[in-house]
Amino acid sequence: MRKLSLFMNSPDFRGLDFNIARGRIVLSLLAMLSLYVDPSTAGGLFHLSRLALITLLCHLTYSIGIYLTLRRRPNSIGLSTLSTALDLFFATAVAFLTEGQTSPSYVFFVFAIVAAGIRPGLLSTIAVTIGSVALYLLVIVLSDRITNFYTMRAVYLAITGYLIGFVGRQRAAFEERVRELETRTERHSIARSLHDGYVQALAGVNLRLQTCRELLGRQRPDDALVQLTELQAGVAREYDEVRAYIRELAGVDVSAASTVTPVVADPHFEVRMEFAGQSTTGEHLLQIMLEGLRNARRHGMPRCVTINVNGLEDKLVITIDDDGVGFQEPGQPPWAIASRVAELGGHLNVNRNGVTRLEIEMPNI
Repeated sequence: MRKLSLFMNSPDFRGLDFNIARGRIVLSLLAMLSLYVDPSTAGGLFHLSRLALITLLCHLTYSIGIYLTLRRRPNSIGLSTLSTALDLFFATAVAFLTEGQTSPSYVFFVFAIVAAGIRPGLLSTIAVTIGSVALYLLVIVLSDRITNFYTMRAVYLAITGYLIGFVGRQRAAFEERVRELETRTERHSIARSLHDGYVQALAGVNLRLQTCRELLGRQRPDDALVQLTELQAGVAREYDEVRAYIRELAGVDVSAASTVTPVVADPHFEVRMEFAGQSTTGEHLLQIMLEGLRNARRHGMPRCVTINVNGLEDKLVITIDDDGVGFQEPGQPPWAIASRVAELGGHLNVNRNGVTRLEIEMPNI
């Protein structure tokens, strides 16, 4: 469920609603133009009745309003449900004003069904389809100028909605299968890289350590020291390669990775913490603290590292301070901490004012 929530809030999915809003504006303009040049309307060619013009202008205003709202607040809760309801309302209004002459309302109903169908979930598509058919039949019942001949259009609308929902469901299943195959291929590639590279390197480390034990057993400490020195250099080299590989998997620029600085002294460490919450949040908190301490020791060469944790109502505030040299790129946060904080819906800032400070705010859930 957490993965689905992350997917629904991802930038690509938010961009879907944004593109739907742009398509709604285009629909409004094209519908207005088509009615204006349609000779079968009540006023004839190049004519648009006042009520139809007012309805389409209101739809255009609504479309632009949804578009601007998504630009300012991409995560507006319930906006998709509101837009679906308004899409059906305007489709019904256009049908009531124009049905029996021409049928632009059919496009509005189909747009509402498509907008629901391209989102995850078949039930929403079925619900919008049933609502569209019911509203269309209501227009036929309430309008005196429409005969039962137009009832079949409601049937065609239901068939269209079913096809949209079915094809959308199949598309989602196909995309899920494609993602599964891509994930399997990537996992196979990662496993091969680990086996051929780093697992073999660990096997070599084990053999070198066995050699050192034999040299010490033969009272040859100088030779053992040479082996250990070479082994240390090899392990450091493998560590850099593993670290670069992990950053590459995480999509982080490898060139931005700073070289690991040997720890020349063990800095003083202070923790001030007042926290009460769920164990899962506590686990993330401890991982963030551990990663912050390790980064400070490896890269900052500080004399003192201080971590403060405060639980304030429904949020958690974490500050990690050190008096070291800071980051090579000011303002660039550690990707491991930044990704964990982003996953929890928090914010991270990097400040440099005498000391290097990571300021983290995240919900305490």
